[in-house]
Amino acid sequence: MLYQDFISTLALVTSIIGFAPQIYKTWQLKSADEISLLMIINYLICSLAWILYALHDSIMLVLYTNLLCLISAIILLIQKILYAK
Repeated sequence: MLYQDFISTLALVTSIIGFAPQIYKTWQLKSADEISLLMIINYLICSLAWILYALHDSIMLVLYTNLLCLISAIILLIQKILYAK
């Protein structure tokens, strides 16, 4: 179980590291032109699928990781819409 917790925590941390700079840069530049809408939609669907899987099998760390990923993707989607030219 410790191994699974480590892998899930690693996934959580790397997901945050992956999204946080992009969210910050988009907010700072007030532009999301370089971000693909298809990528955001894909990430939303992926996160939702993992959330459903985690809920079905009661895997809390997978659930937490993908809830944060979903929130990050929603933030990017909002920025994409708000900063559209």
